[in-house]
Amino acid sequence: MFRLSSLLIPITLAFAMVAPAHADQSDLNASFDTAFGTEMRAPTTFQAIYETSFEAQIAELADGTRGRIGVYAVDLATGDEVSILGDMRFPMASTSKVAVAATFLAGVDEGKYSLTSEYPLQVPVRSKKFSSDAAPVKQGNYVPAHELIGLMISKSCNSCTDALIKVVGGTDAVNKWVHEEAGIKDFELSRTIATLVRDDGEFDPVEWVDPRDSATPRAMGQLLAGLHQGRWLSAESRAVLMAALEKTTTGRRRMNAALPEEASLAHKTGTLSRTASDIGIFRLADGRAIAAAIYVTGQSANLTDERRNKRAARARRDARIADITRALYTGFSAKAGLLDDPTSNWTAAPDGNRTGG
Repeated sequence: MFRLSSLLIPITLAFAMVAPAHADQSDLNASFDTAFGTEMRAPTTFQAIYETSFEAQIAELADGTRGRIGVYAVDLATGDEVSILGDMRFPMASTSKVAVAATFLAGVDEGKYSLTSEYPLQVPVRSKKFSSDAAPVKQGNYVPAHELIGLMISKSCNSCTDALIKVVGGTDAVNKWVHEEAGIKDFELSRTIATLVRDDGEFDPVEWVDPRDSATPRAMGQLLAGLHQGRWLSAESRAVLMAALEKTTTGRRRMNAALPEEASLAHKTGTLSRTASDIGIFRLADGRAIAAAIYVTGQSANLTDERRNKRAARARRDARIADITRALYTGFSAKAGLLDDPTSNWTAAPDGNRTGG
């Protein structure tokens, strides 16, 4: 099998790869910025880069000492944005399923497919890691397309997702729709979900940026924003997708744990080895929508520690997402003048029933 390790970018060896040894400091900085974007180099103070205390707070919560964390959020009423490593690639995991659903629904709008048509599940067949370019699958039960979309989003059904990937013409078709129709470039779906899951753990996402099956937080936030605003789908297709996102049951200790019920969260989670993510649309008290994408890696010492303490590591990643979401909700509310005390946080009030799980 062709391995893409030569295309991976090792985070810890960045300077050695992007600049010659004799380059002066300004050349090093320029080369580093070219490779990673200006947000990659650690600032000496938050005030040097972040213009507001809101941005500084998000940056502090997205501290990368235990693993890269990327955040992008935008107020769809004003266009105000917050971005921390928002232009760096992260593993999409199951958040890519939003793009798969959108590609299929665009085909429905064009008359290519029908939501009532039935397609077979693509069920994985046991195989060794990296033993083939694509993990083998077998045909399963036939399921109506509208149910496939509901299950792949709300329950994160992998076999349902691969069924629709096959229907639309493979991962290249999904990339084409995202790149050309949505106009979003920093997105790449490279493998079926069966292959992605089988070969999970090949590279540590804390130390390597694998371009396969990756996107930037900004790209995923903008994708959600455009879908919510009805830019690329009919009203009927948009409604199908948003309804599925509103019924998501996975990742209950992530965005969902940090928001009040009236925020009406519509979201999709993603989980792979040493990485967790949540992308969603939520509403502030005045009804305005916020699109947010949060990608967290690490939060464990290393891969060995991850294997030994998997549950604790996952809980820490979930908690990071929840903390950042809570700060986004409070910060955007304060900017909109919706808080009597801008320093207060609605979650500070005692609530014995709210566990997030």
